[in-house]
Amino acid sequence: MADVVWRLRSRGCWQEAADLLRPQAGRDPTAALQRAELLIEQCLFTADHWERAEDALRQAEASVAGIEARAAASCARGFLAYVASVLGRRDRLDEAQAALGRTSALLAPRAPGRPLLDFRRGLVAENLLHDPTAAHSAYARAHEGARERGDELLRSSTWRHLAGLAQAAGDRERARAGFTASLRLREELGFTVGVAPALASLAEVSEPAEADRLRAEAARLVQALGGVPVWLARRLAQVPAQPGPPDGGGRRDLRRGIS
Repeated sequence: MADVVWRLRSRGCWQEAADLLRPQAGRDPTAALQRAELLIEQCLFTADHWERAEDALRQAEASVAGIEARAAASCARGFLAYVASVLGRRDRLDEAQAALGRTSALLAPRAPGRPLLDFRRGLVAENLLHDPTAAHSAYARAHEGARERGDELLRSSTWRHLAGLAQAAGDRERARAGFTASLRLREELGFTVGVAPALASLAEVSEPAEADRLRAEAARLVQALGGVPVWLARRLAQVPAQPGPPDGGGRRDLRRGIS
């Protein structure tokens, strides 16, 4: 089951993966939370299906028991609020910060859930609070924690965001190294749906000919996956550089992505 769910998830088939988990989620809080995380990730890549994710997360929250499970559910709640703030119709920054703060209070300093929490706090700092110093600190903690735990998928994301901050600071060499590492990990893991954003980010710090090749490869992959991530599909289609949320609010700069 785990292998099938991973293959579906990695190809952007989140709903199919969630449907497989539905029977187990009704009796297993861990499966319920895994299902909610899948549907939140679907929101992240599609900017849609919010109600499905909210319903699944409420069900998971109602079934959790134990400190670490409560912390994991709270971390998921904070992430959904973050994604909704960036791509949805309203600002849920306060909710995201409160949920991630609760998670931090519940988790021991070296608890297994710490690296993911640190990463998500970095996302909030970078994309909602616009505080690159706090974001870098959170990403660095997440990066080291993911290395210690052997979480290569999380490391692919921490590499990507540390590289994005380096790019914003004008350190093109460090940015290129980080984006290259992120792309390599996602390709090795077979996380297909995450490869196109990695290609597009690497293109931003590559020479013109190489950048064109990388963007073309990313565009082909996005098309093959049915147009996800939607925010990258818009960018590769050469719409304005700062695509707004679906309501046209136009506040977020998604040039380097949001995850």
